[in-house]
Amino acid sequence: MDKPLTVGQLFLRETSHSRAQSLPMPTHRGGPALHQRHARAVARVELPPPELAGGARLWGTIAARRSARGFSREPVTLAELSQVLWAVQGVTGTEGGVELRATASAGALYPNDTYLFLLNVADCPAGLGHYDVPGHALDILEKGDFSNVLATACLGQGACREAGVVLCWVAVISRATWKYADRAYRYAFLDAGHLGAQAQLAATALDLGSLNIAAFYDEDVNLLLGLEGDEEFAVYLTAIGHQ
Repeated sequence: MDKPLTVGQLFLRETSHSRAQSLPMPTHRGGPALHQRHARAVARVELPPPELAGGARLWGTIAARRSARGFSREPVTLAELSQVLWAVQGVTGTEGGVELRATASAGALYPNDTYLFLLNVADCPAGLGHYDVPGHALDILEKGDFSNVLATACLGQGACREAGVVLCWVAVISRATWKYADRAYRYAFLDAGHLGAQAQLAATALDLGSLNIAAFYDEDVNLLLGLEGDEEFAVYLTAIGHQ
């Protein structure tokens, strides 16, 4: 008797490309709008303009990158946060009328939004934020201290309590399924990995510590973000702070 397939194996099988099957075709022209101010915003924080040249050299930054599991109480500055957000998802140019960002994305669809648990950021209220990419600003969705509930939702990881900020990437999956069908889930997960890697390099270049986090209770984190968990859901997190 054949051993039943695991959920992971089924996912791989059901989202695989095969020469025996035609590739999925887009269901309509164009996907959902990428750039929209968050409907739940209660306040807005303008970010300092990011530096577009100079900075730490790439090879040294790669060699210095490490995962940090503890942070000091020194706050992350708005300038530091601005630089990290630009390095991860900032607009770096246009091509064919499409805004291109600092990190690669399948089909330039950018299905992942950046939410932020603002725990200890100077000149910024503690709470939950959302990065407005074209405006290079933070929409504050809710004010309050999320440090303890976030750490609990992330399996008790203290880095999520001590960090200055925890970035959380949320897949808005319809941005990619219109073109790639179920394979879009693979691409959204891969894209989130690109974002986490770039966040760590940006943090290292700024002498900040960082930790990428995939171990969390999905329902708990989605609830903290105010998401239903099907069409929009948390994929990956990165804690950043001073050491």
